[in-house]
Amino acid sequence: MSSNQPSSPAFNCRREFPVDTVSLMRVSLFLVMLVALASSSHAALLYTGTNLAGADFGEGTLPGTYNTHYTYPTAEEVDYYIGKGMNTFRIPFRWERLQQSQNSSLDVDELNRLEGIVNYATSQGAHVVLDPHNYARYYGDVIGGGSVPNSSFNDFWTKVANVFKNNSKVIFGLMNEPNTMTTEQWGSAAQDAIDAIRETGANNLVLVPGNAWTGAHSWLQNWYGTPNADVMINIMDSANNFAFDLHQYLDSDSSGTTSNVVSETIGQERLVAVTNWLRTNNRKAFLGEFAVANSTIGGGPSNIGDEAMTNMLQYIEDNDDVWLGWTWWAGGPWWGNYRFTIEPTNLGEFSETDRPVLGVIEPFFVEAVESADFDGNNFVDGADFLIWQEGFGLTGQVDNSNGDANNDGLVDSGDLPIFEAQYGTPPPGLAAAAAQVPEPTTCGLAFAATLFLAIGGRRFRQ
Repeated sequence: MSSNQPSSPAFNCRREFPVDTVSLMRVSLFLVMLVALASSSHAALLYTGTNLAGADFGEGTLPGTYNTHYTYPTAEEVDYYIGKGMNTFRIPFRWERLQQSQNSSLDVDELNRLEGIVNYATSQGAHVVLDPHNYARYYGDVIGGGSVPNSSFNDFWTKVANVFKNNSKVIFGLMNEPNTMTTEQWGSAAQDAIDAIRETGANNLVLVPGNAWTGAHSWLQNWYGTPNADVMINIMDSANNFAFDLHQYLDSDSSGTTSNVVSETIGQERLVAVTNWLRTNNRKAFLGEFAVANSTIGGGPSNIGDEAMTNMLQYIEDNDDVWLGWTWWAGGPWWGNYRFTIEPTNLGEFSETDRPVLGVIEPFFVEAVESADFDGNNFVDGADFLIWQEGFGLTGQVDNSNGDANNDGLVDSGDLPIFEAQYGTPPPGLAAAAAQVPEPTTCGLAFAATLFLAIGGRRFRQ
């Protein structure tokens, strides 16, 4: 061990650890403090960002030709949005391109393109939502029907999960906007896919959409058949790490096909019922798509897009006990002057100009979440302490994988209080229902005592 690393000899249970009565009292008090911290933590939004579309384009030509019918977002775009304060990107792509026939291997070239943007974004500290943008279809056939059985969907997600399961910043969005099918049929397919993902050993957050284009406003309605609220409440996850992916637009039919904004308060109004349902049923949600047109931002009595968006995002922020975050629809390199685009004009040039909508949503970007779950296993424990200890003194960090809990780019003593506060619990925002505190075994007591003494002012031995 190098001399610049803080030592913690008592943490190694194979070494002697003298324990006197005073030390045990201190340990007991420390563990009580940990329990109190775990039970009183305040929820907060975790994910705020945008969709980066392009790989979903050309749906009329499948698989299609890369850079002719479709494209992928770029590192330059990721840098731009992170620089503005975003921390999450939803990446739409087509199932038929990544897996060109049912149950086949993933296409190497397409996987390389997808991995390229995912790995770059996550290496910069961002989260990425994988979004097969297929509307619960494969080459036009509905999942769960005779042509595309659930087993094919399971196979797809098994292979995708095996690729990305070791990247804790990757979120699995099961499917974009299932529609025009029975809710029971989609619910069955979603459950089977979740089970398949967990069988790979992946613990990543899974986002589960509902039927009827997964509209937030219609979650409890029945015009499309059995309400999502009645079917999707039965979704189970052995990792207890899932949320519902909801979409909501503000035009008259919630389709997002026009620039019309019904009223300044329509966003909140369309979220109230599902928000109450989430809270009543101890569930969480993520707003995967929403938008207002750039033309509705600014002065004038008819330009109420900024007021409506502020109202909507403030409501989500005020209800962060059930909302995990959101991604705008959309950025991406091929949008041109699409009504909802957040892509800047002349990206990377001297004349680069932000879109009007950016200034409206920017105040709602979340600050970087402080997390001591350095190994990404969804629990803060002794293994994370060892990672911090090993990385002590490193600089230029873009994520927390080497022990940078407070996101300042350094692995140093400033990260230790965050670890102490989170020890024995899931990281902030994990969808697990309740935090756990490990039983105080001899090794655990020794570890807690070392931490308590550090809190008491003792310096690390060099």
